[in-house]
Amino acid sequence: MAAGDDDGTARVRSPSGKKPAEKTGGKTRTERDGSRTSKGETKRAARRVSAPRAMRYAVEQLQELLGRAPESVSAMNPTEDGWQADVEVLELERVPGTTSVMASYRVTLDEEGELVAYQRIRRYTRGQVDSHT
Repeated sequence: MAAGDDDGTARVRSPSGKKPAEKTGGKTRTERDGSRTSKGETKRAARRVSAPRAMRYAVEQLQELLGRAPESVSAMNPTEDGWQADVEVLELERVPGTTSVMASYRVTLDEEGELVAYQRIRRYTRGQVDSHT
């Protein structure tokens, strides 16, 4: 049995060739997106992630930062540098549910779907309806 085989990892030589590095079964974002050179080396993705994937990334990363599960994405717009999403989050649960406090967060993602900024843009009660004049 070769070194690294007993624990399910493979040994790969580092680029400097000085010492081996461990490679685990997890995939990097570039491997998930399938952008590889002909030599098998990963490269930076040249195009923007799709809207559905950007929505998932916005929700996942905002949840990680806030510690609260977002309830919905109310807007998704492409930008010059990536994506911008408005995500609705339950901030304070009350009874009855129509009095619970909600918040809208504007999330900015780069082309690869990484969160680069977010801000709370609005707080409101769940039962509140916007008025348009």
